[in-house]
Amino acid sequence: MSVDTISNFLTTVRNAIMRSKRSVDFAYSSQVLRIVEILQQEGYIRDFQLVEVSEECAYRRIRLALKYVGGESAIHEINRVSTPGCRSYAGAKNLGHVAGGLGVSIVTTSKGVMTDKAARAHGVGGEVLCEIW
Repeated sequence: MSVDTISNFLTTVRNAIMRSKRSVDFAYSSQVLRIVEILQQEGYIRDFQLVEVSEECAYRRIRLALKYVGGESAIHEINRVSTPGCRSYAGAKNLGHVAGGLGVSIVTTSKGVMTDKAARAHGVGGEVLCEIW
């Protein structure tokens, strides 16, 4: 049995937003960390930090500070596109626009994890991980 860390992350964020939490912690993963960095660059979250849970073992968590504007979350919807059972790939020319260009898709490419806009600019496609708007 495998664990889908990206789905766990997205579900944790979705649940925290429904409960109007200001921050949320979740398990560290290098790919999830890159997604969090993109969320901060795009203005969907306020901040994040790596938290050492225990000094004896190298167990880390990511603490995410969610962003609210006028009492409403900056993240309206966050969905997983590609799942372990059904991967979703798109070429640079086939990457769709999320919510009429208001949102972003996060794509893992041969040049790293990036937004759909950056992937189009670099002329690369890849696996569409999730969509946020």
